Amino acid sequence: MNTQPLNDEVALRIGLAVRELETVETTEFLKLLIRIMGEPITPAKLDKLRAKKVKSLAGEMLEGIDSERFEKSFALLKGRGIRQFLNPKPEFEQGVFCEIKGSIRVACASNSGENIDAQFSDCVRFLIYQVSPEYIRLIDIREPSQNIKGSERAQKRATLLEDCALLYTTAIGAQATAKVVKVGLHPIKLDKPVLANEALLRLQGVLSQDNPPPWLLKAMGKPSIGVKLYGENVS
Repeated sequence: MNTQPLNDEVALRIGLAVRELETVETTEFLKLLIRIMGEPITPAKLDKLRAKKVKSLAGEMLEGIDSERFEKSFALLKGRGIRQFLNPKPEFEQGVFCEIKGSIRVACASNSGENIDAQFSDCVRFLIYQVSPEYIRLIDIREPSQNIKGSERAQKRATLLEDCALLYTTAIGAQATAKVVKVGLHPIKLDKPVLANEALLRLQGVLSQDNPPPWLLKAMGKPSIGVKLYGENVS
C-alpha cells in the first residue's frame, strides 16, 4: 500500500493506538483511517475523528476488543496522554538521594527536556533539583496523574512536591498557589519558558548572597512551613 508519509506525532498516535488494541495490524488500521478521512492523515483530522465512525466502518477488525480497551486506544489516537512520549524524560542518576548541606530542593514544571515551560496544573512532569551555592543536581522526576480533575488536581500536585522549598512554573492560579504555599512551597512564576539550568544559576547567585531576600530566607529556614536548609538544624 502506497501512502503519504506520516509526521512524527501522527505516527506515534497510530502506533500507540494499535499497541493498545493488541490484535489489530498497523497496516489494516492505517487503511481504515485513510478510508475514513483520506490522505494526508494529520493531527487536526485525528482530533475531529469520531469513535462511532471508527466502530461502524471497522467491521470484524474490532471483534473481541472490549469497550474499555477501545476507549483507551481511541484516546491515544486523539492525542490524549501522548505528551510524555513526544517529550521524553531527561536522564538523571537514579537512586541518588542528595542532601547537600546548605542546599534547597527545587521543583520545576516541565513538558520537555530540562526546561521550565509548563503551567503548574497542566505540566507532564516536575523536575526536582537540589541546589546549593556551588552545586546543581537533578535528583528526581515526578509525573503527576493527568486524570485527576478539579480542585483535587492542584492538591495532589502540591502534595507530590511537599519536600521541596521552591516551585518554578510559567503559570499558576490563585487556588493552586494557596495549596502549594500551604505545603511549604514558594511559587515563582516566570514570564516565559527557560532552561531549568538558566533559572537555577540565577538562584545560585541569590543563595550566595550574605543577606538573601526575605522570601528565600522564609523558604530556606522557617520551620513553621516545614522547609529548611538541608544539613542545618532548625529548632
